[in-house]
Amino acid sequence: MATELTMPKNDMDMEEGTIVKWLKNVGDKVEKGEMFMEIETDKTSMEIESPAAGVLLAQFYQGGDVVPVNTVMGYVGEAGEKVPEQAAKGDAPAAEEPKAEAAASVAEKKENEYDVAVIGGGPAGYVAAIRAAQLGGKVIIFEKDTVGGTCLNRGCIPTKTYLKTAEYIHHIEAAASRGIVVNAEHSVDMPKVVAYKDKVVKQLTGGVGSLLKGNGVKLVSGEASLEDATTVACDGKTYKADKIILCGGSKAIRIPIPGVDHKDVMTSDEILAMTEVPERLGIIGGGVIGCEMASAFSAFGSKVTIVEAMDRVVSMLDKDISAEVDKTLKKGGASVNCGRKVLEIKDNGGHPVIVTDNGEFEVDKVLLSIGRAADLGCLGKLADQIKTERGKIVVDDTMKTSVDNIYACGDINGRIMLAHSAFKMGEVAAENAVKGTAVKCDLSYVPSCLYLSPEAASVGLTEEKAKEAHPEGVRIGKFNMAANGRSVASGETTGFIKVIADNKYGQILGVHMVGGVASEMIAEAVALMQMEITVNEVAESIIHAHPSYSEAFAEACADCLGMCIHQPPKKKK
Repeated sequence: MATELTMPKNDMDMEEGTIVKWLKNVGDKVEKGEMFMEIETDKTSMEIESPAAGVLLAQFYQGGDVVPVNTVMGYVGEAGEKVPEQAAKGDAPAAEEPKAEAAASVAEKKENEYDVAVIGGGPAGYVAAIRAAQLGGKVIIFEKDTVGGTCLNRGCIPTKTYLKTAEYIHHIEAAASRGIVVNAEHSVDMPKVVAYKDKVVKQLTGGVGSLLKGNGVKLVSGEASLEDATTVACDGKTYKADKIILCGGSKAIRIPIPGVDHKDVMTSDEILAMTEVPERLGIIGGGVIGCEMASAFSAFGSKVTIVEAMDRVVSMLDKDISAEVDKTLKKGGASVNCGRKVLEIKDNGGHPVIVTDNGEFEVDKVLLSIGRAADLGCLGKLADQIKTERGKIVVDDTMKTSVDNIYACGDINGRIMLAHSAFKMGEVAAENAVKGTAVKCDLSYVPSCLYLSPEAASVGLTEEKAKEAHPEGVRIGKFNMAANGRSVASGETTGFIKVIADNKYGQILGVHMVGGVASEMIAEAVALMQMEITVNEVAESIIHAHPSYSEAFAEACADCLGMCIHQPPKKKK
């Protein structure tokens, strides 16, 4: 009997989906679990798996059709098998009319005239475009690659997918200690790891595309640049806009040394497409990207060597986090070599050799992870008019550039090169562009996260910076995760939460943590610092659930006051 292919209901609010395209034609063989159709909803885009194996017997709807959930769209079954006739499309609920390109309050504009033009579809760009449209603007966005930018395509999301895969490996290795017998040896199928990563990226980039479309934003694929202060040029066409928001993002830096063009030297862009696990992986740079890739590929089976010029890894973070990250990397099998200046990359029989001022390291692949630089290609003919400094666009706190109607957000202005700060900058720029306001972008408390096992997270001043800013002295409270009940039960006892507060008022100056869900817990610290809540108020008035990882934050605040319950009292000096 033929099997129905229906529009799935993927969440409680989903009422219909739009067919993007069929991935199979009538008569094609379909395996159970094989993707046969791509759809999009108001939240995301996805591919649908076939519930059965056989031949695609019928297609009742085509690309672009809006189909209610649970509606039969086709059948799969034995070749030649008869299927029921399709219900009349008129019986289906009418699809909602697409949102108008601009609100009625916005004056009508010609086809290629817009209120706001955004160059770059990364975190800053797509958020700016959507917010500008929400505020009633007629908006166009240009993207030369795939929407989502570096973060979604070659950064945050792909790397976190790899790191989650690495975490599963750690769980398998730890299973025996919890009474779980795993008989088979585990191995890593790198092509499947890459395929899963690509599937995640495709789903999320498709979701961004759907959000742009749903908000009436016109998306143009192509490399765009400024023709003048109100004109954007893209692939031989020009588009006029009252306000322009530049969100060109950044590109990986290639260290200017001999041998950097060796065939086995990669940036973070290339390593995420590599379908083989290198036996020996050398990583130049012990920042966030370098440490995360070291963690992932150590778990995948590579012998990883990190070479870092500074005296410690992730040197921009608190020294206690650096020390814990160093231990974690070494425990995972990586060799960490700090205080080494890379002089060249030479070849030895086809293998790259990293040459430093204190030793050489022969490897099979080299990852360059020494940072990123703003991509200023979008400046075009205004490259000499828009003020830049050290390769980044200069903006004020409203995200405005030296040209009055042009804004710049995200990595391109170099303020804080993180996706979540780019989101906020994009929102602020859009509001100011559409409403003509001068709202300032407050980036006082932007968290930084490192997604190892365990994770690390930080916000505010490091201990060193806090002591410099407050010579009268600071309070430091620290709680070890080994004393946290949830951490012990979960087998995640590595780490700590460290709170730094001023002596006089107990104002929280910085929070630094290493632990199982540090990237989630740091949000509480951000909120409390933004609201100027003191360590006294946290320790005395805020009740945390038990058992929970977040209890450790309250304990660290209490430790600032010498009142921590669940660890031995500090020795009096």
